[in-house]
Amino acid sequence: MHDNVPLVEIRNATIFRGTTKVFDGFDLRIEQGEHVAVLGPNGAGKTTLIKALNRELYARADEASVFRILGRDTWNVWELRKQLGLVSAELQHRYHEKTTVRDVVLSGFLSSIGVHGLAGRAITPAHRDTADAILDELALGELSARRFGRLSTGQQRLALLARALVHSPHTLILDEPTAGLDLRAAFEIQRRIRKLAAAGVSLVIVTHHLDEIPAEVERIVLLKNGRILADGKPGEVLTNDELSAAYDTPVEVLEAGGRYFAVPG
Repeated sequence: MHDNVPLVEIRNATIFRGTTKVFDGFDLRIEQGEHVAVLGPNGAGKTTLIKALNRELYARADEASVFRILGRDTWNVWELRKQLGLVSAELQHRYHEKTTVRDVVLSGFLSSIGVHGLAGRAITPAHRDTADAILDELALGELSARRFGRLSTGQQRLALLARALVHSPHTLILDEPTAGLDLRAAFEIQRRIRKLAAAGVSLVIVTHHLDEIPAEVERIVLLKNGRILADGKPGEVLTNDELSAAYDTPVEVLEAGGRYFAVPG
């Protein structure tokens, strides 16, 4: 952890995705140790925000704007990805189906897609031991030599979670972590996420599904059209009125055991 600096500090930022201006004068601050969900409909800016946090996109250079991660304006992207673990369906689709499960996990040490060529020579026996231990922890050890494409979607998502954990990051960025999963797989991913939160890993969950948000999340940032519509505790933001305004359709919110669910209003 980095002392006395926020995880993310964004002020007056303008960010383009291609030729589209997604954020204009955008402000957001997330402290280290927070469990935060960034919620909003398609087109709200969620994916752009993830890509900016992962340094796939950059804010426009401007003296009046700030975009800092862990107190720094600039990062070696490979070093940053040791601090922040990423799990996303988009990342899942980038892996070749013939890549082994172990190599998917090992690629986390290289911040790469797969382990091959000269980069693969950087993998050490210690890296392999760490990868195997994480695979065992996530009940994937027996599948380590299997091709990624032979796994179920849920097992693939767990393998990406293992990849994200190789550096023991203090923060996980989870982009729609249960998207495309059946109930059993979704519940397993949610259980693993909650276990990591209990172990002290901070969560930044980006989604448009309320049921993906674990009870540990204490703050909701609701986006619409590149702007923050609401920002506060779940009970303050996850209301019929706020979500109906965000999604432009009547929404009724149900709450059970600290979890929230949306049904047609």
